[in-house]
Amino acid sequence: MGNHKLIIMTAPSGAGKTSITRYLLDKYPALSFSISAATRQPRTGEQNSVDYYFISAAEFQRHIEDNDFVEWEMVYEGKYYGTLKSELDRIWAAGRVPILDIDVKGALRVKKDYQGTTLCIFIDPPSIDELKIRLERRNTESLESLQTRLSKAEYELSFKQQFDKIIVNDNLEKACHDTEAIIKEFLGW
Repeated sequence: MGNHKLIIMTAPSGAGKTSITRYLLDKYPALSFSISAATRQPRTGEQNSVDYYFISAAEFQRHIEDNDFVEWEMVYEGKYYGTLKSELDRIWAAGRVPILDIDVKGALRVKKDYQGTTLCIFIDPPSIDELKIRLERRNTESLESLQTRLSKAEYELSFKQQFDKIIVNDNLEKACHDTEAIIKEFLGW
C-alpha cells in the first residue's frame, strides 16, 4: 500500500460532499479527483473519464473478479460504483493526492485497507428534513427514489462516528473552509 496519502469525502446523497470536493480541487492543484467506475448511464453534462468511467455491468464484474477495485458497491439496485486501484496509482504517479468522493460503506472499506495514510471526512447534513429539501430541489428524483435515498441516508448517518472528522454542512462556505483546514493539517501544508 505504501505511504501514499489519500482523502475520502463521504456523506449521504444531497449532503454537499461533491460541492465541497469541487471547491478543494479548484483551490489545490496538488489534489486530484479520483474518478469512480459506474454502471449507470451518464447524466446530462457528464463525461466519460472525467466524471466517471462509465462501463458495462459485465466489464464491472470482470474488474471485481480480477480484484481491480479498492472498493466497490452496488449502491442502488443494479447500479455499481467502484474505485479502481489503477486510478489511485495514476494520481500517485503524478505526485498528487487523490480525493475520493464515495459512499459510506466504500469509505469505511478504504479507510480500513489504507489505515494510517487516509483522512476520512464525513459531510453531515443539518437534518434529514433539510436533506429531503435539497434532494427535492435537484428535481432528479421520483417519489420512490427520493424515499430510497432518504432511508439510505438515515442508515448511513448511523456510521458517522467511525470517520476521522465530521463536518456539518449547514452553511456551504463554512463547511468548505472547515474541510480545507482539516485537509491542510493532514497533509502538513
